Amino acid sequence: MKLTILGCYAATPRTLTNPTSQVLEIRNRLFLIDCGEGTQVQLRKNKIKFSKINHIFISHLHGDHLYGLIGTISTFSLLGRTTDLHIYGPKGIKELILLQLKLTESWTTYSLFFHELESKESEVVFEDNKVIVKTIPLKHRVYTNGFLFQEKPAERKLNVEAVQQYDIHVAYYQKIKNGGNVTLDDGTVIENKKLTFDPEPIKSYAFCSDTVYNEEIIPVIANTDVLYHESTFLDSEARLAEKTLHSTSKEAATIALKANVKQLILGHYSTRYDGIERFKEEAETIFPNVLLGDDGVLFEF
Repeated sequence: MKLTILGCYAATPRTLTNPTSQVLEIRNRLFLIDCGEGTQVQLRKNKIKFSKINHIFISHLHGDHLYGLIGTISTFSLLGRTTDLHIYGPKGIKELILLQLKLTESWTTYSLFFHELESKESEVVFEDNKVIVKTIPLKHRVYTNGFLFQEKPAERKLNVEAVQQYDIHVAYYQKIKNGGNVTLDDGTVIENKKLTFDPEPIKSYAFCSDTVYNEEIIPVIANTDVLYHESTFLDSEARLAEKTLHSTSKEAATIALKANVKQLILGHYSTRYDGIERFKEEAETIFPNVLLGDDGVLFEF
């Protein structure tokens, strides 16, 4: 599982900082999460192939999470894209994007599919044979969701020496990898654990963008491997965080602790601060495993 932070600062882009956007690679799928201004530039800087992005998840309709989307969609067309693109986001995102395409007469060279979200309960919004994505209902000034990405359990690994020892026909291999036992011609049952190795443990990633401190998300993200949680303010501005429906670094750490996640990544820093190291220092007073998100940083888990 690889996470590339394209941008993780609040409000407006600056010379050296970018608003929220990131790419998650999980089971050979690339998911673009949020799309603030300059996202396509950051994709190029980080050498991420546009053609591999088929699903974009938008947490909410605030500019620093959205204003790069129309540019990215248009660039995909200029590059001659023909593959379908799926966009998941709050109701209204379809109208917003299609109006821009209409008024600029810039229809895409590929099919756009919009999956508009309205539910205030966690729901599955994407699923294939390897990955499942659920919403994480958040509390912000507008309708907002985070997203939980989870690997599906992989097949068990075939113990080639064992199946050869029992002279098991290749026709049974898929059944064995699916967890099944095998009955030999003499009636002997060979248990699956003697014929396979455990698959790699499944991994999960939770993205929680703009939100006030909200313990209601804990059951949804419980025991997640990696949690990205916004930490717009330091504790000294806790009242401002509450007023604007954002979180502090300590509040993000508290959520991580109560949800029993393995790793916390901080981000969405207010640009009022000189540097971000204090966010980590404050969070570590509550939760030990803290990493600082920053533009261009690649995490591998």
